[in-house]
Amino acid sequence: MTLFTPEDLLRYLYKESSPELTVAIEAALKEDWMLREKLEVLRSSAGELDTLVVSPRMEVIQRVMNYARKTAVQDAVPH
Repeated sequence: MTLFTPEDLLRYLYKESSPELTVAIEAALKEDWMLREKLEVLRSSAGELDTLVVSPRMEVIQRVMNYARKTAVQDAVPH
């Protein structure tokens, strides 16, 4: 019985595993119900991550805008 890491299963899930690893995981999935359960948990978690939307805090946006404004003023002043 081959042990697969969560990273192996994630690579498989995202179709980034090597052909050899893909074949090995697919063979193991036919025999190992616990591995199928682990893959299903990862699959449902990955679905949540795909829909996750992250945006910066307003404070960060404001700092970037202030820096851009300050830089634009400095560049406009003749040296």
